[in-house]
Amino acid sequence: MKDDVAVVEDKGAVREMLSGSGYSHKAIDYYLEQSNMGSLTDADQVSELTGPCGDTMKVYLKVEEGIIRDAKIQVLGCPGAVASAMVAMDLAKGKTVEQALEINDRDIVRILEELPEQKVHCVRLAVKALVKALNEYAGDNGARDTEEHHATV
Repeated sequence: MKDDVAVVEDKGAVREMLSGSGYSHKAIDYYLEQSNMGSLTDADQVSELTGPCGDTMKVYLKVEEGIIRDAKIQVLGCPGAVASAMVAMDLAKGKTVEQALEINDRDIVRILEELPEQKVHCVRLAVKALVKALNEYAGDNGARDTEEHHATV
């Protein structure tokens, strides 16, 4: 482990294993690239959520003039959780807080294309972690409560 991120030595073997388990090539790419994994030292909001499966996601948001300028996430979880979290951060970047609250499970599944059925809860956790961070940011900044956008894990 380097900087709290697992380094995958044999990506070909990992690709083969995940593909055989029901992950699409796109989902595998998100898992291996982990483009949004990490933290933001100047984050405006940091929120953490642990799902019923024990996977934990910590969301970091940088918001300027109401727009999410950057979003990173730390994930302690399976490949489905990592891939879902990476997509959730991609989808949030460049949106207003209100627009990002509209991100839902289907948006992530559409991008990932395919996950094993038993990993669909990972998508819900990624959405719920993002929504929690957005709601906490909005609450801390005087915006209205946006609980109706919450996904269930």
